[in-house]
Amino acid sequence: MTEDITESSGNIFADLGLADAEELSLKAALAIQVASIIKHRHLTQRDAGEILGIPQSHVSKIMNGKLEGITSDRILRMLLKLGRDIDIVIKKKNPKVDQGRLSIAMPKKRVSVTA
Repeated sequence: MTEDITESSGNIFADLGLADAEELSLKAALAIQVASIIKHRHLTQRDAGEILGIPQSHVSKIMNGKLEGITSDRILRMLLKLGRDIDIVIKKKNPKVDQGRLSIAMPKKRVSVTA
């Protein structure tokens, strides 16, 4: 018995044929960052909820990747409340592709240089 293996496009939601794949991918990547910060700070879900201004039950949903009803804009605001800077860069798309792409870069360590 042989199995066909299909290479991923890099977006599991697009691979599943979901119409809003870019938005789902964005929300998932942002929510992973929120969850990571909460874990790194050893915050309880209740404490995280107080910082974020949301109920503990919503923090639980985010921690478990249940993002239905939560917008990417709201998750971006959560990252700001958790003390993160957010940089948005808009540039021309690669001429070899039909449409632009959405990507999120999360550097391990940011270095600032001051004069």
